[in-house]
Amino acid sequence: MIANRRFLSIMTPNRFVFYLKVQRVEQACLFELSWGRGQQIGVTVPYPETLTTLYQEWSKVYLSFYKQALRGRVSQMGNLSKPPIDWHAKLVQAEAKLLYEFHQWLRRGELFELRSRIVQAVRDQGMKDTQPIIEIFITCNPLELARLPWEAWEIGTEFAAPSQIHILRTPLTIQGTTVTPRRRRRARVLVIWGDDTGLNFKADQEAVRSLSGIAEVVFVGWQPGQDTESLKTEIVKQITDARGWDILFFAGHSNETILTGGEFAIAPGVSLNFSEIVTPLKIAKERGLQFALFNSCNGLSLANSLIDLGFPQVAVMREPIHNQVAQEFLVQFLQRLAQFHDVQESLREACQYLKLEKHLTYPSAYLVPSLFRHPDAPPFRLEPTGWKQRVKCWLPTKPEAIALLVLMFLSLRPGVQDFLLERRVWMQSVYRNITEQLPTEKSPPVLLVHIDRESLIHANIDARRINPIDRTYLARLIDQLTALDAKVIGLDYLLDSPTDEDDILAQSIQQSIDKKQTWLVFASVKTGNEELGIIDSLAHPNWSLEAYINARLWYAKLLSANTNCADSCSFAYLLALAHAANQTPAPNLPQPQRLTETDSSANFRTRFIHYLDNNPAPNPLTEFLHPLRLPAMTSLSRNFQQLWLYPIIDFSIPPDYAYQTIAAWELLENTDNAPTAAQLNQQVVLIAAGGYDQAGVTDGGSDNFPIPMAVSYWRSQNPQLNYPPVYTGGESHAYTMHHLLSQRLVIPIPDLWMVGMAAFLGKGMVLLISERRQIRTGQWLLLLTSTTAIYGIISLQVYISAALLVPLVLPSVTIWIYALPIFWRRLNSES
Repeated sequence: MIANRRFLSIMTPNRFVFYLKVQRVEQACLFELSWGRGQQIGVTVPYPETLTTLYQEWSKVYLSFYKQALRGRVSQMGNLSKPPIDWHAKLVQAEAKLLYEFHQWLRRGELFELRSRIVQAVRDQGMKDTQPIIEIFITCNPLELARLPWEAWEIGTEFAAPSQIHILRTPLTIQGTTVTPRRRRRARVLVIWGDDTGLNFKADQEAVRSLSGIAEVVFVGWQPGQDTESLKTEIVKQITDARGWDILFFAGHSNETILTGGEFAIAPGVSLNFSEIVTPLKIAKERGLQFALFNSCNGLSLANSLIDLGFPQVAVMREPIHNQVAQEFLVQFLQRLAQFHDVQESLREACQYLKLEKHLTYPSAYLVPSLFRHPDAPPFRLEPTGWKQRVKCWLPTKPEAIALLVLMFLSLRPGVQDFLLERRVWMQSVYRNITEQLPTEKSPPVLLVHIDRESLIHANIDARRINPIDRTYLARLIDQLTALDAKVIGLDYLLDSPTDEDDILAQSIQQSIDKKQTWLVFASVKTGNEELGIIDSLAHPNWSLEAYINARLWYAKLLSANTNCADSCSFAYLLALAHAANQTPAPNLPQPQRLTETDSSANFRTRFIHYLDNNPAPNPLTEFLHPLRLPAMTSLSRNFQQLWLYPIIDFSIPPDYAYQTIAAWELLENTDNAPTAAQLNQQVVLIAAGGYDQAGVTDGGSDNFPIPMAVSYWRSQNPQLNYPPVYTGGESHAYTMHHLLSQRLVIPIPDLWMVGMAAFLGKGMVLLISERRQIRTGQWLLLLTSTTAIYGIISLQVYISAALLVPLVLPSVTIWIYALPIFWRRLNSES
């Protein structure tokens, strides 16, 4: 029996495999068909003795027709003169009688269920609408039964089976196992020329040399005057070459032997028995030999012996073969092989050529070649070489391409990006909390003064005066902060229209600048290339600063690559830059002074930025912030509605680590939560709406946003803190200022880039899995699952350690989309 044979269902997406064992016992033949996961049918059919008689008659006529220049030793061949008998006609008649009787036997009613089961089993697997290749591995016992032309069996024609049916042979006993094919830069072919007495190998040589463009071809054979022992040594040396071979060709005389597994003539009067080179052939197999073609006579016992050793596949001639037929077959076979057809297809098409194109010249020749294959070996084919072919094998298949296009489309959708980003940062928050990798500095660099609903109630402010905000209340806050010696104050309120309380607010602003030279940054909005901000009656641009508050919820607003802050500046950035410049006294640093002799045509922001442009940075923080710009790639990606490499707001940092929050009423009433002057000297102060319904510039509530998942997670960890019921624009600015002042900007790697990289890795993994057949699918699944988990942990840590957000979901999905089909195919083949 066949050692370690597994019943295979589907080897590849379009191959369905059956095993048929035919064994003759006296006057009956037992047909045993097995397939799938252990299914099998056994049928006993009477064996017609006339079939043996017709085969013997055909064989006799065949030898009489092809009696000259045979690649084998056939006794009593007669003289060489042309016989008066029309052997061509007799051979055609003998072939027709043999095939008729053979087909009639195989069409018997007892075999109907077996024949129909082959077609039905394919349909049961849902493959009715496809064109699978049905492979039937036939094992015959005794050897006389194997001499019949099983490849000519017209199985399936009565059922109009849409599939191709390939008849393959395999011996009764297989003890050796196949090895994984070795990937070489170029395939290696060893050609052994045997005894050419009465033969001419010129056409064979030219045919084999046609492979030299895609393979390395090495010839070895007898030369006149060469010592036969040295020839044997040379043949063994070449077979066992350390670099290994992919293909072994032999051309010459050969014959079957009972005890030694076959013999081939390597020189005049000198033969090499198969048993003498068993060990060298085993070595060659272990070094990657995948296919052997013996273009010589009577190769049945030789093929059985080689497959028994574990050879993947062997092509032989079952009968004596005429030299010209052997050459014609070889030319056709190698042409297909050079077109990268597998050996199964190549042999089938070469036989079809002999049958259809050369039947008048070489009758019955197409019945002689047979392919033996080890059940565990895939059909061998030469792989294309050269950079074009290497690139081609990396190209996605049609299903892979469709999946890849869908993933790339999703990776470019802003809505999908925001959805994945929010959940990724939430995951990052949980990871940071579990691993206790919180920022080392607990003192937040930003004080966020929230004018919340409770503060409005404390101040008895009429709801009708909330939007626009009561400016006397803003004046009170500025007065209190000035008294506490706050150096930089930002107002996240758009003061672009006059109200009755403007004089009170203007007086507070002027006193803050006159007494403490406070740096006041007022909100503006960017409309096109212009900024709409605070009216001049409240604060003149010559001694105050303006910056636009336009921003996206998830991203830290920065200057574009070629933008100067003197012309256009974002709110959080200008506040951070002003705070950085004030941390270290610098000579001639412009100060907010209302009474100055400075040219009134230049506003304060312009003078401040020009000073930084033309003087050494006051401190490392200013040196970091002043030249800080978005990458050029980000500006370019905006043309495609993308934000590639745009720094995000890192919500994985707890809010109380990024900024200190205080309600406006607590600041005014100087409660225990109120900051001291020493604290305010180290902080930027931001006055902003605290979540009341009417907050916003364009309409009521436009400054209130849904709470990001990560922020919600941190709030749940500190329920005792008083957070607003929404996420406010002020909190977004405060987070951004923290990142700028702590010099930590998290850069997200674009999903599209990582999907492309994952597709490359996924394709490489598919090629590797296809090559490493000795590793079971369960091991590959475990490895890929572990690798995905490790990748996730590494990306979470890289986010913290290197401030890089490496996408998780889409790249992982890409890898698994590439992997699952090949896993499914291999699981089916291993079941």
